[in-house]
Amino acid sequence: MKIEAVRSSIWNLPLAAAVFLLGGCSSGAGVSPPAATTPNDVKLTAEQRQHIHLYTVAEEHFRKSVQTSGTVDFDEDRATGMLAPISGPVAKLLVAPGDRVKKGQALAYVDSPDFAAAVGAYRKAEAAAKNARRIADVDKDLLAHKGVSAREAAQAQSDAIGAESDRDAARQALAALGVDAQSIDAIGSGKDVTFPGGAIRAPLDGIVVERLITPGELLQAGTTACFTIADLSRVWVQAQIFGGDVGHVSVGDGAEIEVGGATLKGRVTNIAAEVDPNTRSVAARVTVDNPHGVLKKQMYVPVTLVSATQSSGLLVPVSAVLRDDENLPFVYVAQADGGFARRHVTPGYRDGDRYQIDSGLKAGEQVVAQGGIFLRFIETQ
Repeated sequence: MKIEAVRSSIWNLPLAAAVFLLGGCSSGAGVSPPAATTPNDVKLTAEQRQHIHLYTVAEEHFRKSVQTSGTVDFDEDRATGMLAPISGPVAKLLVAPGDRVKKGQALAYVDSPDFAAAVGAYRKAEAAAKNARRIADVDKDLLAHKGVSAREAAQAQSDAIGAESDRDAARQALAALGVDAQSIDAIGSGKDVTFPGGAIRAPLDGIVVERLITPGELLQAGTTACFTIADLSRVWVQAQIFGGDVGHVSVGDGAEIEVGGATLKGRVTNIAAEVDPNTRSVAARVTVDNPHGVLKKQMYVPVTLVSATQSSGLLVPVSAVLRDDENLPFVYVAQADGGFARRHVTPGYRDGDRYQIDSGLKAGEQVVAQGGIFLRFIETQ
């Protein structure tokens, strides 16, 4: 029995040795060092520390801004497209595109039967009003001396008021056709007044940006487009706001428009209530003074919108925020023992070359602003 036990032990020795050797070979074979996958404090020599720069995290005040682009347009409160006020052929054009005009200035003359009819109607209405008023005044005097009845005197007064209303309406019709007050007075007094034709007059001070009619063209009152007049001393810039930036823009925010190496200041005066289906953007209307006329309609310009409300938060340089193997943002934070440790953070709004950190850091901590890539290389060795 002892001999058999010894033989069994001898036969089992090679098997036990093989199992031991296989187990020794398999443990740790092909496995990366923990430092390569698990972030630990990184210790640097004095020479290595010269390659990094630290940034002390602090609560800071800033104004959120959005950089985008926009298209210049007329200020529609200071621009108008003009329709022909009278019918007839164009007799004479007095202005060309680019001309500066004053309110009431004649832009063109039209040989119009409407104009002649309006002049005749006013002359008749003026004469009728004067005659009716004279009769009413006489009847009023006769009533005082019992020469007419009260009913006749009242009727005369009513007729006079009606005739004067017709005269005022005829006068207004002439004014609507562009006839100045002095000429209307002359017509009413019976003087012969010579007109080159019915005038199309500027409704406001500005620049002729479009002339849509030609000499001899037949105009239809209220239908034919004639001119576009715009006051270009102030214009609109329609800025495009995309995605999450929409929440950072409000009416009243400031704006900076870059053009020709200069910066013009403006203000957001309106934000569209819907998304443009073609660009998937929301239009923010910026009103900007344009005293030298450098902004032209349809010009494409860079725009920076700056919030009127001040914000505060923890800001770190963009270069301090890195991404791990799972694409999660982190920073290297200086430790009390002189090392540096990874800290996952939640970046929020980006203010130029800085991120606002919503969570993961506290004021007073120091993060690696430059040299994070070097630290990551050291960490994985």
